[in-house]
Amino acid sequence: MPEPADLLGPILELMSWVGFVPGIPLIITGWVITKCRCPWTSTTAEVFEAGGFKGFRWSDGANTPHLSLHTAEQTRGLEPGTEIILHYDACHPARWSLGEPRHDNPVLIVGWILTAVGILCTLAGFILLMF
Repeated sequence: MPEPADLLGPILELMSWVGFVPGIPLIITGWVITKCRCPWTSTTAEVFEAGGFKGFRWSDGANTPHLSLHTAEQTRGLEPGTEIILHYDACHPARWSLGEPRHDNPVLIVGWILTAVGILCTLAGFILLMF
């Protein structure tokens, strides 16, 4: 009957490879995605009403005016004439949000997790060799 350490060694080595081989390229890809992403900026927007619609009137960093119309259900609770904080993509001002933008990068997160698994399995394999 083989000892548990004899079975654990190949499993740890396999998990090291499973962690490192996809983990490192995913970290590099996630880093490139992060560096190429455009920054988001905040500005004030005025709520206006036109017919049965409400919308936002705002200007981007280049003083280009923007308008966006929404139905009354989408802008419930906003009164015409009030100012709100609007966040927009500096490279593509048509992409905007009323909430803080999330800068999640799932590729980078998965890359870090897989690489950490590879590192832990490699260390556990070396510790297993000592005993």
